[in-house]
Amino acid sequence: MTVRLTPNEIEYIARKIVKSLVAAEKIQVDEPEEVMAAIGQVITDELHLEDQLNEEVRDVLVEHTAEMSRSDITYNEMFKMVKRRLAKEKGLVL
Repeated sequence: MTVRLTPNEIEYIARKIVKSLVAAEKIQVDEPEEVMAAIGQVITDELHLEDQLNEEVRDVLVEHTAEMSRSDITYNEMFKMVKRRLAKEKGLVL
């Protein structure tokens, strides 16, 4: 599953995270805009990592197209299996 977030959506999520944590008195921040920007960057970086992983999965699947056509597994099922395996090998949490 691919989730595409716009920069505005990422900013909104970051703002909600900071506001919720401040309101719950879980964090205190002097510069909320800086914290929101940092959270937004983390979200963006994670989305880029997942994009790279998805690209790698597609490359692996292209190499094994013939095997997949002989088996009863669908492309989507194989995609999920390969993605989980590669994420585990790379130490990524999905």
